[in-house]
Amino acid sequence: MRQHLTQPHMRRALTFVIAALGTGLFWWLGLPLPFLFGPMAFCLAGALLHLPLKGFGQVSVAARTILGVAVGASITPEVIAELPRMAMSVALVPIFIAVIAVVGVPFFRRIWGFDLPTAYYAAMPGGLQDMVIFGTEAGGNPRALSLIHATRVLLIVTLAPLFLGHFYGAELSNPIGAPVADLPWHELAIMGLAAVIGWKGGERIGLFGASILGPMIVTAMLSLTGVVHFRPPAEAILAAQFFIGCGIGIHFLGVTWRELTRVVAAGMAYVLLLALLAAGFTALVTGLGLGDPVPAFLAFAPGGQAEMTVLAIVTGADLGFVITHHLTRIVIVIVGAPVVAGLIARRRKG
Repeated sequence: MRQHLTQPHMRRALTFVIAALGTGLFWWLGLPLPFLFGPMAFCLAGALLHLPLKGFGQVSVAARTILGVAVGASITPEVIAELPRMAMSVALVPIFIAVIAVVGVPFFRRIWGFDLPTAYYAAMPGGLQDMVIFGTEAGGNPRALSLIHATRVLLIVTLAPLFLGHFYGAELSNPIGAPVADLPWHELAIMGLAAVIGWKGGERIGLFGASILGPMIVTAMLSLTGVVHFRPPAEAILAAQFFIGCGIGIHFLGVTWRELTRVVAAGMAYVLLLALLAAGFTALVTGLGLGDPVPAFLAFAPGGQAEMTVLAIVTGADLGFVITHHLTRIVIVIVGAPVVAGLIARRRKG
């Protein structure tokens, strides 16, 4: 039996069953976001127990295209008209990243003893894969970077709803979409094509975050021209939550006790700092009258793009506002990553 579980399809089947059990239990208990938190919690537990789990590969990537389409469909002429209003709060994003660097790099260097490349790329709130790739090329520790960023995403996704509910009175009960049976079949087909064309086209031209940004761009054009009038059906968004939840938990496969007590612990402590910084910038944005509390917090919460999109949808927050700020953050971090890598390399040679 154990030999059979080493085969990829058997490991994926086991992962699916465990994730489905988590979803069912969370649903039965009436817990929030059962399709996200159920798979995430059970796959995390399975990973920590060293069960032979395995991610779903391109299926998980395809699930992210659903969120790209959802965001794109939410970009309407009315949202475009609001872009000038966002300019002031978007201008705070580079300051936010600078503060994170000033706080985060010494935190990882002096308190936790990481080398400079690892400390910098662990501190930066970019995409998990991007920061691991750039950090490794700069001489950082890829395993440490992967675990720290996985911990960041896991905890922010877990803590953000608590922050939103306790401090801002937000509920996670906003309708995520109409049932598939209520949507016109031709619009479903158009959204499906937009997802595939945007995803694969984005990959072909080297677009970062192609699985989300590609479908978002294509669907936004269709929305702005009046071709698409609906978001993806509720069933599709629930499926996206399911695979995203699985992916977060599976990142902890093979973690050792030493990594838990040093690397993951460092990531957990850092998330508390990030949460305080995000809350501070949320207060600044709302105090200046640049945005409402819930979308402002989601805009500055340094979680993964897909995960923050899910939370924006279920809270009914302004998707355009949230995604504009996250795109700005990710672009700045990614564009700056090679520059910083060069500075680190020169410092090492010197």
